Amino acid sequence: MKTLAAFIGITVGAVVFALGLNYFIVANRLAEGGLTGISLILYYVASVPVGISYLLFNIPLFILGHKLMGRDFSIRTLYGVAVSSFAIELTKSLQGPTPDLLLAGLYGGALTGLGMGIIFRYGGSTGGIDIVARLLWHSRGVEMGKTLFTIDAAVIGMSAAFFGKEVALYSLVAMFVASRVVDAVQEGAYTAKAVMIISERYEEIADRIINEMERGATVLEGKGAYTGKKRGVLYSVVARNEVAQLKRLISEVDPVAFVTVHDIREALGEGFRPLREHH
Repeated sequence: MKTLAAFIGITVGAVVFALGLNYFIVANRLAEGGLTGISLILYYVASVPVGISYLLFNIPLFILGHKLMGRDFSIRTLYGVAVSSFAIELTKSLQGPTPDLLLAGLYGGALTGLGMGIIFRYGGSTGGIDIVARLLWHSRGVEMGKTLFTIDAAVIGMSAAFFGKEVALYSLVAMFVASRVVDAVQEGAYTAKAVMIISERYEEIADRIINEMERGATVLEGKGAYTGKKRGVLYSVVARNEVAQLKRLISEVDPVAFVTVHDIREALGEGFRPLREHH
C-alpha cells in the first residue's frame, strides 16, 4: 500500500512540475538549472521537445548511477524521470505568456518547486544532475553541493549568453523560489519551536507544561559558568502558536527565568507528525 501511495504521489508531483514548467517557464522563455535547463535551451534554439530530450539525457546517467542508488530508489527515480518527461509533453500546449517576467519566475518557481517537493517527499527523484553529483561524490569525493552549484551556474551562464542577462536573472528568481518551496514541502509547512528554560523552579514549570499544555519536557543538568551553581535546564518543543502560552506560564512561575526560543524546521514523534511516515 505504501508503494502504491508513493507512485501516486510521484505521479501527482510530476504533473504539477510539468504544469509549472510549461505554463510559466517555457511560455515566457525563461531558463532552469541542470538538465531541465539544457533541455529548455535545446527547445528554444532547435525546437527539440523538452520532455524527449530530458528523458534521453537521463537514460545514460541512470545506467551509470543506478548501482549507487539502491534498488528502491532506482525504481522510483526511473519512474519519476519517465512520468515527468511524459507529463512535460502532455502539458506542452498549456502555456500562459505574461508580460511580467518577474511574476512568471515567481509562479513558475513556486509550481515547479511544489512538484519536485512532492516527488522527493514520496522517495522519488527527477534524476538529472543529482545523479551526476552522486557519481562524482562516490568516485572522486567531490561534494554534491559544489557539483550541483557548478552545473546550475554553467547552464544559467549559457542561458545568459543565448537569451540575455534579463532572462538569466528572472530564471535565477524562479530557481530560488523553487528551492525554497522544495524545502517547505520536504520539511512541512508546520514548523515547531524549541524552548530552553533556565530556572531554579524548573520542576514546577515542567509540571505545568506537561499537565496544562500536554507537551513533553526534558530536564538537563546545567551549571552556571560564573557562579558554579548547579541548576536544572528544561528543554521543550511546542507548536508555533503555543509559544505565547508557554511564555506566560513561565512568567507566572518564575518571572526571572532565562528563556531562549529557537526555530525547528521539522518535528517528528509524539505530539507532532509520526516518524513512521518517513520510513
